Amino acid sequence: MTMRYLTARLAQQIDEELMNASGAFSIDQLMELAGLACAQTLATVYNREKYPRVLVCCGPGNQGGDGLVAARHLGLFGYTPTVYMPKPGSKDIYKRLETQCRNMSIPILSPSPPADLSPLKQSLSQTDVILDAIFGFSFQPPIRPPFDDVLPLLTQSKLPIVSVDIPSGWNVEKGDEYGAGLQPDVLVSLTAPKLGVKEFKGRHFLGGRFVPKAMEEKLELNLPLYPGFSQIVELPPGDQAQKL
Repeated sequence: MTMRYLTARLAQQIDEELMNASGAFSIDQLMELAGLACAQTLATVYNREKYPRVLVCCGPGNQGGDGLVAARHLGLFGYTPTVYMPKPGSKDIYKRLETQCRNMSIPILSPSPPADLSPLKQSLSQTDVILDAIFGFSFQPPIRPPFDDVLPLLTQSKLPIVSVDIPSGWNVEKGDEYGAGLQPDVLVSLTAPKLGVKEFKGRHFLGGRFVPKAMEEKLELNLPLYPGFSQIVELPPGDQAQKL
């Protein structure tokens, strides 16, 4: 059976069901598992001996929270992560994840004012690979400041990019319809791939090994089996999406 890709409505429904009384997950649990999968994906593709320095770009929402978790795990894996936050999140969970990174001596760059791009430019010159955790599946164009200046700099750096769930600047259902989004080399979809990435040409992984069997069967997600104890599974190239 062909795996089904998610519309924005269904992706939101799954998130809500995972955290309601029947799913019984907390947002902390889901972020921890998602961030671990992102870190494992980057480590699978980009060996730390050749790509030790990782710039983790975090947006202010849950996507950025996944990035902060991934940065912590990458530090534990032996990489040298730096976190860049164009616009820091304000929620308590975000602040706690930020503190956890600081406790591991992970540098956190938060420009003041946000329009100051010099910290990003300097960090890009000292980076081997980028983890893009800026925008999630709830993103709606246009790309607003300061992100409208940040994304082009990431692209112009020519560094390899790993995007979390959906490349930043892409519409969850229509993909990079305006041509302003990032073009990552690697994508790690969380829970299930989103409809907008059906034309993605790079290496594509699935992470977020927490979907209950009952939910998978009810929604006919047809997810692939994860190998052994891995938190990720690589999807075959050219896999065609089916709208659910």
